[in-house]
Amino acid sequence: MNRPIAVVGPTATGKSDLAVTLAIELGGEVVNADAMQLYRGMDIGTAKMTVAERRGIPHHLLDVLDVTEAASVAAYQRDARAVIERLRTEGKVPILVGGSGLYVQAVLDDLRFPGTDPAVRTRLEAEAAEAGAAVMHERLARLDPAAASVILPSNTRRIVRALEVIELTGEPFSANMPKPGPPRYETVLIGIDREPEELDKRVDLRVERMFAAGLVDEVRALAERGLREGKTASRALGYQQVLAELDGAGDFAAAAAATKQATRRFVRRQRSWFRRDARIVWFNGNDHDVAARVRSVLCQ
Repeated sequence: MNRPIAVVGPTATGKSDLAVTLAIELGGEVVNADAMQLYRGMDIGTAKMTVAERRGIPHHLLDVLDVTEAASVAAYQRDARAVIERLRTEGKVPILVGGSGLYVQAVLDDLRFPGTDPAVRTRLEAEAAEAGAAVMHERLARLDPAAASVILPSNTRRIVRALEVIELTGEPFSANMPKPGPPRYETVLIGIDREPEELDKRVDLRVERMFAAGLVDEVRALAERGLREGKTASRALGYQQVLAELDGAGDFAAAAAATKQATRRFVRRQRSWFRRDARIVWFNGNDHDVAARVRSVLCQ
């Protein structure tokens, strides 16, 4: 069988290692679904696997963007689907792995991405800056209650995008949201999670190791290549906090503490996102035989 497998879940649960193990055992290749691992040079702060850690398994859609480029879910959808379809044609098992929920959903579900208009976007962003996210969210609730119900009132970026799509297309933003149904390609969705307290400790340890491994120097080097101007890359966890200290007091212990806190919050959002998808079969990443358990599900 070469049905694709998607290994998803919060940061620091062990998804990447499991994906490589499955690829070795099943004759597969890995397709990255971590938005920040698309960027060249963003290695330490994204916990990108080293060549040695990949154990000879080809990894696709890593290091495909410069830090000055904005990541596009629509472009990722196109590229990831092309890789998956090619691998299937070659008789290999595509293994999609990552914690960027929207990116995974874009590949596996019928998710459409309407175009954008810079003038409309700029005007709406200016209105949001003046009126505030809550007022813009109220407008969205009047125009598209379904979209407003799933977009946080504090998420200015998504509110503006929803209002832009409504204005440009004349239809609700929710019309472009994925409809429930089987995942594309009959993909098997595998979720990896751990107990919250354990995962918090793993996040803290991961961040400490990143800073010890040279994250600050990595950010300095990327800043010379335009990281500050990158609308997507500059907001990455760890990179954002280090940039703030490079431009401020230079307190990198504070940057590490802020990165830990922000990552723990991000983990909770990831867990909430993925837990809404009833198609995912969940496993505890702490189980020593998790790969064997996953294989038993794949054979069903």
